[in-house]
Amino acid sequence: MSKFSRRCSVVSASVAGCFLVALLCRSLPTVGGAESKPVSTTGWSSFRHDLAQTGVATSSLPDKLELLWDVPLGEQVVATAAIVGEFVYVPCLSGELFCLKRQTGEKVWTYKSVEKVEKNSFAPGFKSSPTVTADAVYLGDEEGVFHAIDRVTGQNRWKFETGGEIYSSAAVLDGKVIFGSYDNSLYCLHEKDGTRAWKFETQGYVHCAPAIADGIAFIAGCDEHLRGIDVKTGEQKIELPLETYLIASPAIVGDFLYVGTYGSEVVAVDWKKKEVAWRYASGNGEFPFHSSAAVTDKLVVVGGRDKLVHAIDRSTGKMAWTFTTRARVDSSPVVVGDRVFIGSNDGNLYELGLADGKERWKHNTGKPISAAPAVGEGVLVIGSESRDGRVFCFGKK
Repeated sequence: MSKFSRRCSVVSASVAGCFLVALLCRSLPTVGGAESKPVSTTGWSSFRHDLAQTGVATSSLPDKLELLWDVPLGEQVVATAAIVGEFVYVPCLSGELFCLKRQTGEKVWTYKSVEKVEKNSFAPGFKSSPTVTADAVYLGDEEGVFHAIDRVTGQNRWKFETGGEIYSSAAVLDGKVIFGSYDNSLYCLHEKDGTRAWKFETQGYVHCAPAIADGIAFIAGCDEHLRGIDVKTGEQKIELPLETYLIASPAIVGDFLYVGTYGSEVVAVDWKKKEVAWRYASGNGEFPFHSSAAVTDKLVVVGGRDKLVHAIDRSTGKMAWTFTTRARVDSSPVVVGDRVFIGSNDGNLYELGLADGKERWKHNTGKPISAAPAVGEGVLVIGSESRDGRVFCFGKK
């Protein structure tokens, strides 16, 4: 099977130059110590921006977006980029993670999932979105290996092998790195050296990224359960059956958790009471939600395989509005002020009004978009599923 055909058959959700290392060293803190330091809140350092995975940006965008640059990275991009300071981090299905200059898209360094690819084979691809700290970049590959990469040099710091594919993006806090694997487990590793702190075994694939609240890591997976795992001990504190498979990652605001399901529902859970608050149904069970929700004070916004973007009233679980695209929407939305940005398999990046769902702007990339937008430092970055792995950056010229 050809490399491209093989990539297309899997489920989609993830250049060194010595003279550029000096530039990075001036822009980044010196590497050292047991734990990475926090990064700027105006960036986009992980899949859904924050530990609670709300999908709400803290950086603003210009009223009118302009294309600043687009660059080909060699193969499809299905994972969400990260934006931290002057740099953008983009994973590809080629098994390469690229560090690019935010202002120009110029390559700074390239990290490969394996150093050497055997003949008639290919490197394990990245479908996991990177999580970036002040010192390191973390992500998993489709062979089940989790990578810690030095932000300055692009060199490997350590690797940890699991028993299944890694789609899950990591949560990093208190010197720990937490992520799921298709070996049915949630892992917690020591950030310093990649040794295992604990492992929690579920009864199904852990596809989602964990959401963190009150010292608990929340996951919902293919065993049809919502679980809350103590970050310090790895002990299960919460278990709630949801009666359907889950691919999407949960988002948390206060006492409530929101997640789309494979049963064509979006579910709100009062996690402290351990009960379902409401269920929002769509598509008569025919169109699962792969998209992870963005949650504001009033709305839950999520894309569906019914070609719609759904906005749901947080308090009632009733539809606030829908917006119709021309193909399924696996991309996860990002809220920026009073605007929503989301991609679609119809090839468009859409800007919608948060209040009414009306289209304000769109840009056609020419190929499907399953990655979510990353919004940070005044720009929006998103990758497409084009054969050449094209990545787009929008802002103000």
